[in-house]
Amino acid sequence: MTERDAIDYPLAPIAAIEPPEEWAELRQQCPVAHVRLPSGDQATLLTRYDDIRQLMSDPRFARTSSEEGAARVSMLDQQESAVPRLGEGHQRWRRMLTKWFTAKRMAVLRPRIEAMAEQLVDEMVAQGQPADLRASFGYPLPVWVICDLLGVPNEDRDRFSHWSDTFLSVSRYTQEEVDAAQTEFTEYMAGHVDVKRGAPGDDLLSDLITRADAAGEYLPNDALVATGKGLLIAGHETTTNMIGKMMAMLLADRSHWEQLLADPELVRTAVEETLRYDANAGFGLTRYLDEDVELPGGTLTAGTTAILSLGSANRDESVFPDAAELDLSRSPNLHISFGVGPHSCVGQSLARTELQVVLEVLLRRLPTLELAVPVAELPPVEGLLVGGLQKVPVRW
Repeated sequence: MTERDAIDYPLAPIAAIEPPEEWAELRQQCPVAHVRLPSGDQATLLTRYDDIRQLMSDPRFARTSSEEGAARVSMLDQQESAVPRLGEGHQRWRRMLTKWFTAKRMAVLRPRIEAMAEQLVDEMVAQGQPADLRASFGYPLPVWVICDLLGVPNEDRDRFSHWSDTFLSVSRYTQEEVDAAQTEFTEYMAGHVDVKRGAPGDDLLSDLITRADAAGEYLPNDALVATGKGLLIAGHETTTNMIGKMMAMLLADRSHWEQLLADPELVRTAVEETLRYDANAGFGLTRYLDEDVELPGGTLTAGTTAILSLGSANRDESVFPDAAELDLSRSPNLHISFGVGPHSCVGQSLARTELQVVLEVLLRRLPTLELAVPVAELPPVEGLLVGGLQKVPVRW
């Protein structure tokens, strides 16, 4: 490992859709780098594809860095307490959840997502232009979908949006606000589970309540509440931000949008390419290592908190030819935006479906869509663990 002074992390993108300058330098010269977190703690940043893929695939290491002695992301502690910790039952929980994210289930869910997207476009058009695509369309759609999956009444959607923001905050909210939001959401979900237990519906939560696993066991209440939290955290803010970033990428050079208009069959590969190309992917994944690990880029010693920059890995020139180019027909596309191995994103099929529906509906309904400001003026989200854009002003 090349020795160098610790650098402040997270790294800032050059602009809305351009990667930090340091990524390429770190991949080439210091793929295992010392970084200083907002908390003041130090960690190790990985930027190469092969290193990150190997560590993510290693079943010995947990998804989060909440173990005692691990570096803290910030002085707030919501990163650990907001994420469900199901312990030894994690894989059992994943197996029970998987049936809700199969290709067959997505085919059933897709028309409902399309109807939601159509409604949001109608409302955005009615409000007039220019419009903020993120606020009017990208922000509400994923939380509507999550609420639909959990059987949550429509009138509670706004509360879910607020809870999602607080859970992913690094500096936007105070500790008191974070604690209050967690308490509110836990109490809400506990009550919601009780309602579903008494009157099950056709939603995911009702299914988990009434269906035993292969061993004949049912999920306990705390696991059901944790499921609600986990789906919201994983499925709302990240997809909201990806919708905004995807549209900014495709409209920054409008030839990409024109390419999709001319060949809508490219929607699926275009979604995968924008996931790979995303230069504002957020904080990254963390791993706390309780034993030494040999990686192609160097050795990580026991006690290290590793930060895995998926955005940098997806720009690794040794894996992706012309990695700095947005190629909507790129195939194969082995990006690792959803992770790999035992802790890969269980809801990735849902995220892909939502992003595909977004493109299909907007291409059909608003073919003249364009950015209302230069891409360099799109303001990035600050103070959250997931990267994104505060606004995406558009006209049509």
